[in-house]
Amino acid sequence: MAGEQDKSPRALDSFDRAILRLVQADNKMPQRRIGEAVNLSAAAVQRRIAAMEASGVIARNVAIVDPDAVPLTITSIVEVQLINEHAPTVELARRMFLDTPEVQQCYYVTGGVSFMLVIVTSDMRAYSALTKRLFAEKEFIASYRSLIALDRVKADTSIIIP
Repeated sequence: MAGEQDKSPRALDSFDRAILRLVQADNKMPQRRIGEAVNLSAAAVQRRIAAMEASGVIARNVAIVDPDAVPLTITSIVEVQLINEHAPTVELARRMFLDTPEVQQCYYVTGGVSFMLVIVTSDMRAYSALTKRLFAEKEFIASYRSLIALDRVKADTSIIIP
């Protein structure tokens, strides 16, 4: 019965929303400090976080790595146009992008292109090889256009919690 409850949508109250705002900024913040900030006990915070994880509200807990530290110096935003928008073609592209580690973000979009990608690579040589493999050698890709980022002005993973 608990498993069924975990899979149902979780209605978020003001405490849950406040907790989400805090853990998006610092997921390692001690639950005691979160509790102090939102006026709950640490145990109540722990139960709420566990429930939000179980229900999928909190999808993952990850570390955000500075690309310059690794170094991944090339960030490119790429518009990809497929030869058609038939479901098998879209699914083939979707799977290819999902399976490519350099594709940091992938969106299936409207407005004249099929996909928008954010790609990170170590250098232009690696980027050139990747574009050849992903786009130039694939018959289902009609065209692509790369926009190379000159400066990372903002790269945030937080979403606005109303």
